[in-house]
Amino acid sequence: MNKQVSKSQFKARALEYFREVERTGKAIIVTDRGQAVLEIKPYKDKSLPPLERLQGKISRYDSPLEPVSEDDWNNA
Repeated sequence: MNKQVSKSQFKARALEYFREVERTGKAIIVTDRGQAVLEIKPYKDKSLPPLERLQGKISRYDSPLEPVSEDDWNNA
């Protein structure tokens, strides 16, 4: 669940919340009288094609046709 803060809390500490979102990558929900009104989340550039966004993200790709076990995912 995302962290929720009231508008008054957000107003007083906005820069601190922005830095938290940048550091953790997790969204913050801003509420007004208990109702969610805004979501502050990290920006993701979607202008690049999907394959270009993945470039540099794969660390090792030895046997692309072999099945992958669940343990292999955790060790990547």
